[in-house]
Amino acid sequence: MISSCLRNVAAAFAFLLALAASHAALALESEWFDTGHAQARLIADAGGDGPRAGVEIRLEKGWKTYWRYPGDAGVPPRFDWSGSENLQSVKVEWPAPAMFVDDSGSKSIGYHDRVVFPVSIAPADVGQPIKLRLKLDFAVCEKLCVPAQAEMSLMIPVESGDLSEALEQAIATVPQHAILGQNADKPNALAVMNIRIEHGNKPRAIIAIKAPAGSNPQLFAEGPDEQWALPLPEKLGEEDGLTRFSLAFSGAPPGARPIPPKLILTLAAEGGAREVEIPLE
Repeated sequence: MISSCLRNVAAAFAFLLALAASHAALALESEWFDTGHAQARLIADAGGDGPRAGVEIRLEKGWKTYWRYPGDAGVPPRFDWSGSENLQSVKVEWPAPAMFVDDSGSKSIGYHDRVVFPVSIAPADVGQPIKLRLKLDFAVCEKLCVPAQAEMSLMIPVESGDLSEALEQAIATVPQHAILGQNADKPNALAVMNIRIEHGNKPRAIIAIKAPAGSNPQLFAEGPDEQWALPLPEKLGEEDGLTRFSLAFSGAPPGARPIPPKLILTLAAEGGAREVEIPLE
């Protein structure tokens, strides 16, 4: 009787170990790569509409890393997927960032504590797994900036079962593409309403946005490519239910006119974000 009970306990224990191993296999997470003041890893899932991935960075308390446009100072992350296998296309999405002001008054744009960059991926052969290999170059900053590099790999099977909650949450933080004034009539709307160009010796744009009360909206501006180094829009005030920002047209690349042919505006507030592309020609 005792030996029979022991066999039953051993069988149950083996079943639990196998179950735990199967759930661990479905997690689809690479090992953390420690860079000193930050750690990075790949996460992924497959199933539903196809495979998805993400790049997660954990930062030490008080440290930050940067958005695709870092502001007055900083270095944006660079993602090198060239070592991957069965990868036809890859696109990194950028969660809505925050603005940081250092002791000198310099303003930068990025993330603190933790960020997950969702990655849209497509296999060359849909019937085969994807082997992701990433070389990530980024900067982490407290009072001084330190370069960091991480190398990670992760195998994504054709189907992996459960979807990643971390990826779902990260995708929800990516700004929604919108047009001027879109959904402005909805309750608690978040929208870039209009833009007015003021010409002269120092041309600028006056940008009106709508945001829920108390949502602390922040506005970021980018030119048509990385050669442009536009300043951060400055808040002018609130009137008629709208908040207005001033964007000085400085930071044009050599030989270019001061007013860019188009602007990419990212409006971030508590509870959501919008991205609006506006041709100015």
